[in-house]
Amino acid sequence: MAKQRILFLCTGNSCRSQMAEGWVRHLFGEQIEAASAGIVKRGVDPRAIQVMAEAGVDISGQKSKTVEELPDQDFDAVITLCDSANESCPFFPGQVTRLHRGFDDPPSLARAAPDEESAWQVYRRVRDEIQEFVRSLPQRLK
Repeated sequence: MAKQRILFLCTGNSCRSQMAEGWVRHLFGEQIEAASAGIVKRGVDPRAIQVMAEAGVDISGQKSKTVEELPDQDFDAVITLCDSANESCPFFPGQVTRLHRGFDDPPSLARAAPDEESAWQVYRRVRDEIQEFVRSLPQRLK
């Protein structure tokens, strides 16, 4: 049976969508093929790489990209992870399931954090929320 193909879409493809792609590869790599992209690309956030590594998931080889840079646009599902991406999500032809599940933006919240440890806690919280969401995907996408 062919793997389901999922695209995670976010504003900058630097943190949330990268985490989601990493979690899918880690948890469901045998049954789901994941990709991520952004409305713009901002580079993969070093803190996202570090907090995912803390959880045993290596996303250091992933690259930030826009939807236009994806080689194959044939997805079974497109999942937006922030309101901005949801509002500006491009059209994907065919039978594409669209889901939206917004998550807080760790870089924005970290900038407003009172100290370094609080900033890291934001990244860890969102990482864990995304993991929980990703674990539910096989049931959501049936």
